[in-house]
Amino acid sequence: MLINKTERYIHETIERDGVVFFGLIDPEPNNKKTIEYAKAFYKGGADIILLGGSLGYAESYILDEIAKQIKEVAPIPLMLFPGNISGLTKYADALYYMSLMNSMNPYWITGAQALAAPSVKKLKIEAIPTSLIIVEPGETVGWVGEARPVLIHKPELAAAYAMAGKYMGHRMTILERGSGAPGPSPPEMFAAVKKAVGHPVICAGSSKNLDDIRKTIKAGADGIHIASLIEKSSNPFKKAEIIIKYTKKVGKMKKK
Repeated sequence: MLINKTERYIHETIERDGVVFFGLIDPEPNNKKTIEYAKAFYKGGADIILLGGSLGYAESYILDEIAKQIKEVAPIPLMLFPGNISGLTKYADALYYMSLMNSMNPYWITGAQALAAPSVKKLKIEAIPTSLIIVEPGETVGWVGEARPVLIHKPELAAAYAMAGKYMGHRMTILERGSGAPGPSPPEMFAAVKKAVGHPVICAGSSKNLDDIRKTIKAGADGIHIASLIEKSSNPFKKAEIIIKYTKKVGKMKKK
């Protein structure tokens, strides 16, 4: 199995720290705070800057400019969390090459991936085969992706989708409740999915506080996306430092 630079970095970070921290930035046009958030994540000790959003409306030239500016202020790996085929830029180091496993529309399972594949190759972006599983309520990402969200009290369903993705060749699994959800997927779900697949399992946001982060990592999450906890802070630099330091502390405790 060929694992390239960014994916290897993710594995090495998990091995060292017990968790990898992704600072998630939504590339909204004309959002002057985008670069400020990137700086905050970098200075706070984030492992990776993650660029993407569920609506995927940023044009490629806008994404290029945002990615260039981020790379200038945050010299750590820049990954894409694409909302659609337009969410690509040559300035990214890697991307989640995702299949939305529980979509009812084949476009989000294999269609968008086929359309994007030639561009991914041309732009020489490292593609990391990834299962994206939407858990209720799903919010915007579930609506856009026409998902049939996994019931919150059915961890075995999430585990089944995750295993299906693994058998299809995926090397990471993301559990996503959607931006605005009341909290992350329950610990029982992360535990079940991690046990089922063994490979890195990522919590895609929805953490409302440090305790959410602790429970998620302790249950089995190897990575965590954080955005709104920083965006809603009056001091994003200090908030990022506190959250990332705590996340790493919990990750290292899990390793013991």
